[in-house]
Amino acid sequence: MAFFQSIAWTLISFVLFTAMVAIVSSWKTRGDNLETAEGYFLAGRGLPGIVIAGSLLLTNLSAEQLVGLNGQSWKSNMGPIAWEVGSMFTLLALAYYFLPRYLKMGAMTIPSLMEVRYGKGTKTMFSAVIVIMYSILNLPVILYSGAVVFEQIFDISGMLGVSKFQSVAVLCVIIGIIGGCYAIFGGLKAVAVSDTINGIGLIIGGLMVPFIGFAVLAKETGGSGIMDGIRYIVQADPAKMNAVNAWNAPEPEVPWPLIITGMFFNNLYWWCTNQSFVQRSLAAKSLKEGQKGAIFCGFLKCLGPLYLVIPGIIAFYLPSIQGALSAAGDQAIDFAYPALISAIIPKPIMGFFAAVMFGAILSSFNSVLNSASTMFTLDLYRSAVDPGASDVKCVKVGKIYGTIAGCISIIIAPFVMNAQGITTFLNSMSQFVSLPVLCAVLGVFLFKRLPAYTPKIITVVHVIAYGLFLMVKPCYPGSSNPVHYLYAMAVLFPVELVIMWALNKYRPAAEYVPQDVGAVDLTPWKYRHVVSIVGLVIAVGIYILFSPLGIAV
Repeated sequence: MAFFQSIAWTLISFVLFTAMVAIVSSWKTRGDNLETAEGYFLAGRGLPGIVIAGSLLLTNLSAEQLVGLNGQSWKSNMGPIAWEVGSMFTLLALAYYFLPRYLKMGAMTIPSLMEVRYGKGTKTMFSAVIVIMYSILNLPVILYSGAVVFEQIFDISGMLGVSKFQSVAVLCVIIGIIGGCYAIFGGLKAVAVSDTINGIGLIIGGLMVPFIGFAVLAKETGGSGIMDGIRYIVQADPAKMNAVNAWNAPEPEVPWPLIITGMFFNNLYWWCTNQSFVQRSLAAKSLKEGQKGAIFCGFLKCLGPLYLVIPGIIAFYLPSIQGALSAAGDQAIDFAYPALISAIIPKPIMGFFAAVMFGAILSSFNSVLNSASTMFTLDLYRSAVDPGASDVKCVKVGKIYGTIAGCISIIIAPFVMNAQGITTFLNSMSQFVSLPVLCAVLGVFLFKRLPAYTPKIITVVHVIAYGLFLMVKPCYPGSSNPVHYLYAMAVLFPVELVIMWALNKYRPAAEYVPQDVGAVDLTPWKYRHVVSIVGLVIAVGIYILFSPLGIAV
């Protein structure tokens, strides 16, 4: 049995699971036609619901989230569940409203949808901005943050006897190369299949953490078994179990009004109009399968609090790691989850857990790389450089661009370590793009007579207003706490919709009517209503549980 406690077994089990994912992904994509643009970039529009659900989940989930959300719950309370449970509502919006319209119009990318309504200039503007953000901003940060989390949890530098910078650099290269191979050589189908397998592993591995954690907590506090651990955290401080925060709560807490306003609008962008997310749904073999994928993903997101929030609560109470967290000082919020994992995960399954974490990091990277390659090829190269390019040439260009973007991100990623605050800065950059993209897409469906220049006006208004908000950094009345950035989203989105309504009414263009191109079967899933109601009841029930109406005060 000593062998299963050794580093050798950890490495072997890690390699076995990682290799299994690669082998199954290769087997599932054998014989697929990757020479056509639709086959390579949209998996031949043949993804089933379960694969879409898994790929959506893994595209959204990053290693940074595992550390970040658990760190937030360690520092505050159960409030971070809003990021997970709240996604159920926007995934239903994708299934019921956005996806039927996307598939009806045969959209391959979000910017291509804009071209039909607003012209090539708008498509080029949004495509260029998003591709640049993905390629030189998002990808390096995904690599860096993933490598840092892996280093924090598994102490790779200590195992290899190298510096943390060298460890992070090596991990960035490994993640970049393996993730790039999925995205570049396998196309979306390989990415989606690997996401699904890694998603299954993540759910198994992620759910092990709270249950093992409860058992260890019970043992260290004089109890026995999982239920004693649960009773301990519920009774120790019921306020810690509250997910409904005051309207002026400081970050990282989420004020309750934002759950139904700013956060909902933000989630609409990510789940319903962000290319790296939506591309999986655009590749559905039918509307029925696309709706299954979106709704099932909503159920998976409702499981999120178990492995993304509750472990942070356990870390707050676990006696054996309090010394290490105290020594971490200001960095304790980022050390809570790694410290918990190191303390509770048995060595025989540490290799499997490492492989699951590695898979989550890979999925974030290859999903964004695949989407960047798709938009560069279809929305920029084929549109502006070579309009007559064949599918074979487009696939070749996509692979070349993916290779270049992957290499650039690998080179840049380790040096993010030396740029203080750059991760926060890059994350805030997405807010400059999110609402303009969401408004542009909604304009296609909501307003029939919008002038073609509308997205440009909305973008200018949004960038100026949000930029001023970041510069002024207003505080809550009678408080020194800065106003949560999502309050800006809560105000700007309705204002931008009013601007669009006014332009549609007082500066009308020729009427636009979306056309059905017959890309896939548009028959909806017949059980969507029943399953969606169950999902909504679960989401609301979770909030009631973690509120003064439930186990919190």
